[in-house]
Amino acid sequence: MKRNILRELLESDRPTISTRMITTSPQIVEIIGHSKAFDFIELLGEYASWTVADLDHFSRTVELFPHLSSMMKVEKEPRMNITQRALGSGIQNLLFADCDTADEVRECIRCVRPNTPEDGGLHGSSMRRNVGYLLENGSKEWAQAMREVVIEVMIESESALEQLEDILSVEGVDMVHFGPSDYSLSIGKPGTGNTAEVKNQHRYVIETALKKGVRPRVVIDNYEQAGEYADMGVRDFCIGNDLGILYNWYRASGEKIREVLK
Repeated sequence: MKRNILRELLESDRPTISTRMITTSPQIVEIIGHSKAFDFIELLGEYASWTVADLDHFSRTVELFPHLSSMMKVEKEPRMNITQRALGSGIQNLLFADCDTADEVRECIRCVRPNTPEDGGLHGSSMRRNVGYLLENGSKEWAQAMREVVIEVMIESESALEQLEDILSVEGVDMVHFGPSDYSLSIGKPGTGNTAEVKNQHRYVIETALKKGVRPRVVIDNYEQAGEYADMGVRDFCIGNDLGILYNWYRASGEKIREVLK
């Protein structure tokens, strides 16, 4: 089983830097890897167009870079299928979206953990890429790797915020992530993710997570935005995504060259 770099960083209490992808392009994975600036890449599986074979190719490319780990964002349904296919492809860590209650979070964790009396999980042995198809299928090493999967949950609804302390108390939750856009939808105020009201709730999530010993991870668009969160005690940052970065560059560069041509 491959070393889980993200788990090692958390266990040694070190900060982490990640970035996101909406495509499954091996070329973009390689560019990120060659930069040597990031600890893991999060595949936004909830938004990406992917097949199981795409997940395999994504994982293979990440593994070209020993300093990198991987994560996949998993939507609400079909949660168990996506979870186990992602892990089977070689993706090592998971972000669960749309968890509204502590019980939902527990069920997500059960989808990851091995189906042993000790773990009480739902994840059985399988002949997939992460175990070399046959080499470590159902082994002690595989079971331990499933225990070491870093599990992050999103707080992105009014219900989840109301149960925040219960969710953060669930055994197995390593990281937490606030979703301002979906949260603003859940309170009937779409498009208010950048307002003071929602930002205050984000601060509450960060402060509560730190108090409970759970790592809050914050998504930012550029490095200048990191300072205010670092001052709160945040040490885990995700900056940008492939399509957003391309869009911003094309728009800004295109507008500037048009100004020159005027």
